[in-house]
Amino acid sequence: MARTDAGRRGGALVSLIATLARLEAVATGRAQPIATVRHRRLSERPLVFVPLTTAGEAGAPLGALVGTDRDAPRLLVVPQPRDRDLRFAFLAELADIVLPYIDSHADAVEAAERNETDPETGKRVKVEVELCADAPQLIVPSRAGVDYVRLLGRSMRFRRTAEQDPQTPYPAPPRVPLLGRWLTHFGERSRVPGSSLLQAVTELLGRHWATGQSGLEDQHLGALLAWIDPPQGGSGAQAALRAELARDADGQLLCPPAGPATDPAFDNKLLAPAIERYDRARTALAAAEDGLEADDRLGALAAAEGEIRALVSSRMLPTWDAVWHGLDLLRSLPEGAHVEERWTRDRWSFTGHRDRVVAGEPPQPRRDDAVTAANKLATREREQARLEAQEALDDPLVMAARRLAGEAFAGEVVDVVMAYGEGKRPSPRPLVTVRTEDLPHLAERAKVYRSHGGKPQAAEFVRWDDPDDAHGTGDAGLADGEGVADGAGREDAGRIATGATGTGLLVLRIVDKMGRGKEPEAGSVPEKGDRLCFTLFEHEQRGGAKLPDPEDTPWTHGGPPGEQPPEAPDSVTQEDLL
Repeated sequence: MARTDAGRRGGALVSLIATLARLEAVATGRAQPIATVRHRRLSERPLVFVPLTTAGEAGAPLGALVGTDRDAPRLLVVPQPRDRDLRFAFLAELADIVLPYIDSHADAVEAAERNETDPETGKRVKVEVELCADAPQLIVPSRAGVDYVRLLGRSMRFRRTAEQDPQTPYPAPPRVPLLGRWLTHFGERSRVPGSSLLQAVTELLGRHWATGQSGLEDQHLGALLAWIDPPQGGSGAQAALRAELARDADGQLLCPPAGPATDPAFDNKLLAPAIERYDRARTALAAAEDGLEADDRLGALAAAEGEIRALVSSRMLPTWDAVWHGLDLLRSLPEGAHVEERWTRDRWSFTGHRDRVVAGEPPQPRRDDAVTAANKLATREREQARLEAQEALDDPLVMAARRLAGEAFAGEVVDVVMAYGEGKRPSPRPLVTVRTEDLPHLAERAKVYRSHGGKPQAAEFVRWDDPDDAHGTGDAGLADGEGVADGAGREDAGRIATGATGTGLLVLRIVDKMGRGKEPEAGSVPEKGDRLCFTLFEHEQRGGAKLPDPEDTPWTHGGPPGEQPPEAPDSVTQEDLL
């Protein structure tokens, strides 16, 4: 119960620091930073994808701006979204842009080591394998864009081509299913905390700045940028309001939504009449009786299609510019120390999927088996804990929130007393006294950790000392079993537990990373006067229990895969709707 209550208090304090930043943003009219470093990787050459869909049909593409050059985006438009042939042509053109970008990262490799199980001995051994030197990165405007990428991948990776099945209705171009497999991989990887393969600009900006509006309003890219970078001499709140509501004389939004949904006023007043004119022109062309008449009507059809392209482009270009502006703001922050490590795991993920595609393995299944699903869930939980720890270690502002929550503390070393553990071969167990103003939620003999030489060094909480003892030397040599049971320690622990403020003296016992000799290695023990920061959370996450192979799955969890008849196509679900 005590740990649960501490966790609740910690969560309240973590949200308090973000709330204070939002209140300051309201008072100043400008978004406030909630991070001092950039906690996500930004590629030197990301592929920006700004999609747009039509209302009325799930996932029907209307157009897209895509490319790696901010000054030369590729415009893709579907003039009649209900026409399957036009939609497949759009997807094929999209594949012709995205797949070469992905392939450009698949060829450059470097040698790397990986632990694998030897099939003969069953032991873990290191083997040398290829690792892609870099990985592609897909940038979309908002979280809805991430969902749309997943939806596109789901709808494309099972498409049958004419080569695979000559009898299939509406065969897809050959590269469309391959693009679907890659988009599915990007979408799945985006669910792993800390991954940077697929990023939404609104999520990135919202992680690093706090605005004076709600989290739901932060999903509007124009309003979010207005808070972060308001006009000279203007207020972020006023600029955000204009970005959300301001319209021109024709009733169209001056700052169109970041998509993929469109504004109803645009659909009803501009897009629907333009598509209707395109349909009439196409019908007239089909009814042409001679070549001269066909030429005239072909020109009318081209004009109608050009009008739709201009309309769609006008809705997406402001979002395209906003995405690049957001990336510029993010690049102004230095990259966090652990970002490269997480990007390396993205590179492993990209390399693994590349190898599966090259080996001719089938597309990702519609539903994972029990073992795969459990592994995915365990990976996401482990990466979430790892991400939270690494962000705190990289960023003093994030660490301040953890200190407020009682999950970390910082202070100055005021005394170090050498002590040794009991046993046949006594090991060094120095007692370090730290003066701190923080209020960590420490239980008896709780483990705390500090970063030392790039690795976590563990210490054990011994007791709170008398704050009036400037050197913290009173009873510093207590035996292991005494802890906070001492009179002065109990009193000080009670002061901390009740939330009293002031300076406290915390006695810790260093327990590892001091070498194997009787005397600690040089620099492995804190010295008097050092400023240290200890955390109550572990810096490295441990792996869970090994799961059985899919072939050994018990019947309670679906049983072995076995030979099963092919599944019928999925019915429409909520996941198909944006």
